[in-house]
Amino acid sequence: MSNVSLAALPPAVWQPLRDDHVRRADRLLAGHLERRRRREPHPVEDFLFTYYPTRPNQLRFWHPGPGVRLENAPEYDGKRGYRVVDGVASIDPAEAVRRSESITWIRQLLASTASRQPQFGCFGLHEWAMVYRQNADEVRHNAWPLRLGSSGTDQVVESHRIGCSHFDAFRFFTEPARPLNILQPRRETQPLLEQGGCLHANMDLYKWASKLMPFTPSDLLLDCFELARDIRELDMRASPYDLQPLGYDPIPIETPAGKATYATTQRTFADRAHPLRQHLVALCDTLLP
Repeated sequence: MSNVSLAALPPAVWQPLRDDHVRRADRLLAGHLERRRRREPHPVEDFLFTYYPTRPNQLRFWHPGPGVRLENAPEYDGKRGYRVVDGVASIDPAEAVRRSESITWIRQLLASTASRQPQFGCFGLHEWAMVYRQNADEVRHNAWPLRLGSSGTDQVVESHRIGCSHFDAFRFFTEPARPLNILQPRRETQPLLEQGGCLHANMDLYKWASKLMPFTPSDLLLDCFELARDIRELDMRASPYDLQPLGYDPIPIETPAGKATYATTQRTFADRAHPLRQHLVALCDTLLP
C-alpha cells in the first residue's frame, strides 16, 4: 500500500462503529434472511445474493479500511487480509501486494467507466432480450408471467434498437437476440465499453467493493449494496415480467411515458453511482504503489 498513516482506535471508539454497521447490515438483510428461512424465492431481491457472491455474514463483518489500527481486536486474528500483533489489528500490507494485479484491473475499469459520457437510451431492453423467443419453460423467472405475453415481448425486442454495452448482461441474451444488439461486448473489451448510465455497471459497484474487501470500508460497501438493491428494483419494474403481486408497478418501456420514466430514474442512479465509483478509484490508488 502507498503511504498510509495508521491511526490507532481504542475499543471505545471502534466498537460503536462496528455495532452501527452490524445494525445497518441487519436491516438490509432481514427480508432476505427471513425468506431464505421460509425457502421463498424472490425474483427481484434474491439477485443480490445469487448473482453476486458476497454472503450475508460477509456483509455483516465490519472493515474499517486502510489506515486504521484497532486496539484490543482479537476477532480479526486469522481473518484474511489482516494481521494482529499484541491484540492490535490492521490490514496486512502484503495482501495489497498479493492482489495488485486484480486491484489494477478494477481501477482501470472503474476509472474508464467514470471518464465516459453516460448513455440513457437503453430502456432496460437487456431483460427483454434475455427472454426473446424463449418458450415458457426456458424463461428464467417462469413463475411470473410476461406482461405482454411471449409474442408481445418478442415484438418489443424487434421494434427497438438495442445497444447494451455491459458484457455480463449481454452474455445472458438468448441466441436469437445477440445479433440484434448493435454492440457485441466481450470480457476483454469491458473497460472500453462500460459507461456510467448503465444500470448493471452501477449495480456492479457493489461487486467491485466486495472484491476489494477487506480494504473497502464497510460504510462504502453498504452504500454500494443499497444502490444495487434500488437499481435492481428499476431493472425488474422495466422488465417484461408482471411483478405487481409483489408490489412492483411496471414501467412500460414500450411506451413514450415509460421510456421517459426509465431514463429519468436511470439518471438519478447514475448521479448516485458517480461519487461511489470515485471513492473506489481512490481506494485502489491508496492500495497500489
